[in-house]
Amino acid sequence: MSSKFVSTRVVLANNRAEGFVDSGVKILIAVVIGALILGGLYVLFGDTILPTLTSKIQGLFNYAG
Repeated sequence: MSSKFVSTRVVLANNRAEGFVDSGVKILIAVVIGALILGGLYVLFGDTILPTLTSKIQGLFNYAG
């Protein structure tokens, strides 16, 4: 019976799976930061870059010279 107790204690003291939690947290942080960056780019393109680009392209085709 004591050998089972010792083997159970050794298994419980083992912390090899600790790296999985660290990897999961890193992946979660990367996903959140990526979503924030994509959201910022979406807003930037929608409000600033695309209207300016559209007006410049229309100006090129409306050349009256």
